[in-house]
Amino acid sequence: MQIRNVGVVSPGDMGQAISGRLKEAGLNVYTALDGRSERTQALARAAGLTDCGSMEQLVSTCELVLSVINPGAALTVARQVAAAMKKTGRKAAFADLNAVSPQTARDADRMIREAGGLFIDGGIIGPPPRSEKDKPRLYVSGPDAYLMEQIVHPNLLVRVMSERIGDASGVKMCYAAMTKGTTALAVELLVAARKLGVEQALEKELRESRNDVFDWQMKNIATMPPKAYRWVPEMQEIAKTFGELGLTRRIFEGATDIYGMVAETALGKESPEQARKAGRTGLDVTRGLADGK
Repeated sequence: MQIRNVGVVSPGDMGQAISGRLKEAGLNVYTALDGRSERTQALARAAGLTDCGSMEQLVSTCELVLSVINPGAALTVARQVAAAMKKTGRKAAFADLNAVSPQTARDADRMIREAGGLFIDGGIIGPPPRSEKDKPRLYVSGPDAYLMEQIVHPNLLVRVMSERIGDASGVKMCYAAMTKGTTALAVELLVAARKLGVEQALEKELRESRNDVFDWQMKNIATMPPKAYRWVPEMQEIAKTFGELGLTRRIFEGATDIYGMVAETALGKESPEQARKAGRTGLDVTRGLADGK
């Protein structure tokens, strides 16, 4: 199958940036904005995406549909795409690039294949590719993962892993457990230190003994609040992954609680665009959370 037309659901913070790079790679990029928020519609317009309106029209138009969505909605989108395939008779490829467990990926695979489509398991590691230094890795697996190799752009690094559904999601789950899991821990301990009145002493010690880790987490925390609501279901998917392996779910159930708390604050309710404009540091964020802002 030759890929010329790609659908992106949905052009949010990551999806919009990926869409722009897909266009630069010479692909026609579409989306379906029926029922989407004003912000998503504005991001799609800014990226110059063609709006197909409905999911049925998107599936009819595109050889490949990429799902880049809140992980909690991943199966909903897969179900919608499968229904559109059945209704239109179009047998497109569907790549789930969301942060979901291997089992969730297998559930989506079953939906798409029962509709006659092709399923690609995927996971994105890295930031949205806005600047030239941003080069996210698109890990993919499954019998049809090779189709993603037609995406050729220096800021989108496609890495085909295997023909097994779940491998790409497995890498994403374990990687996110390290990065976002430790960020949740850093947020909690820094908030606790401020509430205990020992923030300055702890910061001094961390800068002296683990400055590399401290700087890394300050960078992570600075951009985290607007994404916290998305990280809640991602932590749940990691807990599910580890629980199915006979490991404890509780670490990431705790991380779920932290990101749920952040999502309910004023900082968590900002859009990524608003947060970038504010330009807060990691310590600005943790102090704001500790002080109830």
